[in-house]
Amino acid sequence: MGASHSGLHKDLSSSSSSCLGDLPEDCVALIVENLDPVEICRLSKLNRAFRGASWADFVWESKLPPNYEDFLERILGGFPENLQKRDLYACLCRVNSFDHGTKKVWIDKRSGGVCLSISAKGLSITGIDDRRYWSHIPTDESRFASVAYLQQTWWFEVDGEIDFPFPAGTYSIFFRLQLGQSGKWFGRRVCNTEQVHGWDIKPVRFQLWTEDGQYSSSQCMLTERGRWKHYHGGDFVVRESRSSSTKIKFSMTQIDCTHTKGGLSLDSVIVYPSSCKDRLNRF
Repeated sequence: MGASHSGLHKDLSSSSSSCLGDLPEDCVALIVENLDPVEICRLSKLNRAFRGASWADFVWESKLPPNYEDFLERILGGFPENLQKRDLYACLCRVNSFDHGTKKVWIDKRSGGVCLSISAKGLSITGIDDRRYWSHIPTDESRFASVAYLQQTWWFEVDGEIDFPFPAGTYSIFFRLQLGQSGKWFGRRVCNTEQVHGWDIKPVRFQLWTEDGQYSSSQCMLTERGRWKHYHGGDFVVRESRSSSTKIKFSMTQIDCTHTKGGLSLDSVIVYPSSCKDRLNRF
């Protein structure tokens, strides 16, 4: 009885396995088209049919940003030849630099949402050329290998602009900041906060404008010292339109001249799909 039951179990397992392997590749492609890219790549290891289906152009066409040709033109200067759509997706998932290395862009592996980061050197910072106030500090804690560090100032103002072909969707802007200056001491991370002052007296103000009239404004006290934090600067919506690019302006200010402020590290400004912002801590 036991041997008979064991034999039956093996027959059923082998039958199920052969049925799965015998599925036509076109049918498998229709199934995997509804999965996210990470799941597609995992299933490609299952058998030959899933491996072939995972390379189907129409599967990856649905994962690419709708305007991916404009996207590629902006960051690569043209459309790569002889690449399948899966290769294009992999290319866009990598962090690609443009605008003389001051901006980096990539797509989120799971959602296909477009993410963009602007370095401190790509922003307009009042007094940045005066070494009495600001300096650029090399660090391995930034995608851009350096951050802007403020010793002290009366007038704090950071402005920036973006003109980029974002696909339709809702996006959030974040300023990546740290109260203190990071460094190494005998190989261990340390953060010097001796120069931090003035940020707990009055809040900083974040503002965001878009070319189609959207506007947001918020205020926030900077209080947490010694670690990088993403401060929300506003949200905007990109709607379906004939325009191939979206223009945004944003700022961060603390211009109350009754007191000085200092000891602030500014790494970058990040644009992230609002639905994916929970993954920001991976920076």
